[in-house]
Amino acid sequence: MTINCKGKLIDLNTPVVMGILNVTPDSFFDGGTYKDESSILKQVEKMLNEGATFIDIGAYSSRPGAKDISEEEELQRITPIVSLLIKNFSDILISIDTFRSKIADECLQLGASLINDISAGKLDTNMFPIIAKHKVPYIMMHMRGTPKTMQQKTDYKNLIPNILYYFSERITTARDLGINDIIIDPGFGFAKTIAQNYEILQHLNVFNTLNTPILAGLSRKSMIYKTLNTNAANALNGTTALNMIALQNSAKILRVHDVKEANECIKLYKELNYIE
Repeated sequence: MTINCKGKLIDLNTPVVMGILNVTPDSFFDGGTYKDESSILKQVEKMLNEGATFIDIGAYSSRPGAKDISEEEELQRITPIVSLLIKNFSDILISIDTFRSKIADECLQLGASLINDISAGKLDTNMFPIIAKHKVPYIMMHMRGTPKTMQQKTDYKNLIPNILYYFSERITTARDLGINDIIIDPGFGFAKTIAQNYEILQHLNVFNTLNTPILAGLSRKSMIYKTLNTNAANALNGTTALNMIALQNSAKILRVHDVKEANECIKLYKELNYIE
C-alpha cells in the first residue's frame, strides 16, 4: 500500500503521522498560534524532527460554525506559507487542507504534494479535474453539508453503510478521471454526533473493503474532550488512547497536532503487532 508524492513512494503498510499546521485565526485548538515566519518555521521543524511524514496546512477553519472566508483570503493566507516551507525544507511533503480547486491548483504549482479535501469534491466540482491534472494523492473526507451546516445533518438511518456508499461513489468518480492515489477520512466530528464518532471508530476496519488507506483525524476533537469533561488543551491523553484504537482498526495515517506522541503510539503498535 503505497502512494506517490512528487516521485517519492510512501509506504503506508506501516502507519505514518501527518502533522497539522493551522494558519487560521479561529481553529478550535491552535487558531492564531502561528502568525509569523519564525513561529511557523519553528513548529514545522519540530514536527519534522519528531517524525512527521506529511505537514498538513490549513488556511480555512472547518470547525462547526466557523466563519466563511473568500477564496482570495484563503490564497493570501496559504500560498506564502507553502513557498516559505518549500524554501526552508527541501524534502518536505506538504498536504493542503482545502475544498477549493483554485487553492489546490496554486499550491500544487508551488510544490505541495497532496490535497486534503473535507468535501471529497462535493463543494467544488473542479477539484477532481485539478487532482487528475497534477496526478497527486488525494484525501477525501466524509461530510454532509458545509462546516456551517454540518452539525444539523446527523440524521443517518444506517451510519456505516451510508458512509461506505458515499465513498464508493466518490472513489468511482475519481478513478474514472484517472486519480489513482486515494486516501479516505471518515470525518470524525463532521456531521456526526459524539456517539456516531465512536461507532465509526469501533467499525473503522470495515472501510478496508474500499481498498484505500484510511486516515484518522481524532486529534483533540470534541468527541474526546466532551466525553472527558475537559477541553481541547487537555485532550492529548485521550487523543493518544483513541489513536491506538484507530491503528488497531486499520488506520494508516494519524493526522495530529502532537507528532511526538502519535509516533510513540505507532512505535508501540508496531511492537505489539510484530511490524518491522
